[in-house]
Amino acid sequence: MSGVVDAKLAELGLTLPEVVPPLATYQPAVRSGAYVYTAGQLPMVKGSMPVTGKVGAEVSPEQAKELAATCALNALAAVKSVVGDLDKIARVVKVVGFVASAPDFTGQPGVLNGASELLGAVLGEKGVHARSAVGVAVLPLDAPVEVEIQVELVPGA
Repeated sequence: MSGVVDAKLAELGLTLPEVVPPLATYQPAVRSGAYVYTAGQLPMVKGSMPVTGKVGAEVSPEQAKELAATCALNALAAVKSVVGDLDKIARVVKVVGFVASAPDFTGQPGVLNGASELLGAVLGEKGVHARSAVGVAVLPLDAPVEVEIQVELVPGA
């Protein structure tokens, strides 16, 4: 029997992807006490980067917002790989997003709304979080967006 979060993913037409293997020496997610911290998740789809470049240049803000949602979905997959069941999430505490930005692009918060909206759609009130949206010059593999999340687990999880 699937859990509440798995059912919500199915209702939204979303499939939790396989965890993307690390690009270097780190883990996709780690647990410390009642918290799980993910590494920065790129918008990889089936092992490849669908779009590369800077937002506001080669990548539109709309494309980047969709990519941020993909990053958040990848982050949920990383959390599940550690705890086994997304129903163990009490809440998303913090989202940090990095946007590879053209020099004059200032719409990072709008891009990161893609991640925030996905987490809200999947987790409801448990997906409401604090957030930082940071513009950077470049990201690994020339990714336009990278997202990391911190979640708190339910007691006893």
